Amino acid sequence: MTPQFSASSPILSISTLNRLVRESLESAFPLSWVAGEISNLTYAASGHVYFSLKDANAQVRCVMWRNKAQLLGWRLENGQKIEARTLVSFYEPRGEFQLNVEAIRQAGQGDLFEQFLRLKARLEGEGLFDPATRRQLPAHPGALAIVTSPQAAALQDVLKTLQRRAPQLPLEIYPTPVQGEGAAARIAAAITRAGQSRCDAILLCRGGGSIEDLWAFNDEALARAIRASPIPVVSGIGHETDFTIADFAADLRAATPTAAAELLSPDREALLARLAHREFRLRQQTSRFLAGYAQQLDWLASRLTHPAERLQQQHAILQSFGRRARHAQLRQQDKHRHALASIIQSLANARPRTASAGEQLRHVALRLFNAARWQNSSQRMKLNTLAGSLKQLDPHAVLARGYAIAIDSDGNAVRDAGQLEVGDELRLSFAKGGALGNISRLIADPPADESFLFE
Repeated sequence: MTPQFSASSPILSISTLNRLVRESLESAFPLSWVAGEISNLTYAASGHVYFSLKDANAQVRCVMWRNKAQLLGWRLENGQKIEARTLVSFYEPRGEFQLNVEAIRQAGQGDLFEQFLRLKARLEGEGLFDPATRRQLPAHPGALAIVTSPQAAALQDVLKTLQRRAPQLPLEIYPTPVQGEGAAARIAAAITRAGQSRCDAILLCRGGGSIEDLWAFNDEALARAIRASPIPVVSGIGHETDFTIADFAADLRAATPTAAAELLSPDREALLARLAHREFRLRQQTSRFLAGYAQQLDWLASRLTHPAERLQQQHAILQSFGRRARHAQLRQQDKHRHALASIIQSLANARPRTASAGEQLRHVALRLFNAARWQNSSQRMKLNTLAGSLKQLDPHAVLARGYAIAIDSDGNAVRDAGQLEVGDELRLSFAKGGALGNISRLIADPPADESFLFE
């Protein structure tokens, strides 16, 4: 909605005013096609394109942003008549009225260009033009397939270029119409046949012309045939400013048919010059290696000696070793002789003195005899003492004095009447013999002179 201003309206800043103007313009004008002539064209380093569109009475500033310019497919030039699909806008920082360009077609192309843009956008959305799927061109192709019309002037340019640059390169031409009804299908079929050949790459070429003349190359089936080819395809269609769907589908687009032939053919003169340079370097390196080996051979030869001289040297070395061995042997003998003398002296010093040793032995024997006799007497007395003590503790001596030992049924000695019950079986041991009996009565604390019977 357009803003309304009155005398009582607040004072606006310039930036606010420009923003309101931009919003008003963008809401009031939808996307529209505008026709005019290009002037003041500038390709910025950022990728954006700036230019003016003019007619006989007026002009307007235009901008095409980088993401839109990359999809254009051809290069703008000053003086070109174009039709631009634009959005009316207002550049706030400088307060300039301008058109934001969404798409461009050459003036008069109309519906055909619209069809081209729609097909290009759809195939691009499918990923058919993805650079990652493009095949690598052979550096030195063994054979080359050319798909074009035999009557095309472009074929003659291609053949001349190939003859000049690579006369040794075998060529296979797949003739096909490049213009008119049914041409697209026949070009696609020729691409398919060429892809099944022994060639290493396909060159698709045609001379320049209007969009109508080149329309056979804006075919979906042809684009898919190019992408389905098992060998890479280079397109050289029209002039540098001519772009077709086949160019986008090809693995590489050349500006002209001649440029396409140059891209696919190694320059024979350059190859020969490179080969000559490598041959020179190989010869130079070989000569350097041979010189080095010759120098090494001379050095080795200088170290060679006559066999007789070699034997004489070895004999001298052996004599030297013999003298050194004899000297070493004499040194070892002297060393062992001194060691033996030292051992003899040590043995002499260690020889026992028998006279003094005998006297000392007799003295030690007398002391040992006296000590043994005293120890024997002492031990005999101790033994008698222990025997007397042991005899007093002998249970048979106690039994001999009239005592008896009572043993219960478990084989334990009875020391307390409280361990027994009436009827328990007892075994009595005397000094001589024993007896078995049963308890008939228990007396808890019998008098000293009281007796009791066993039944």
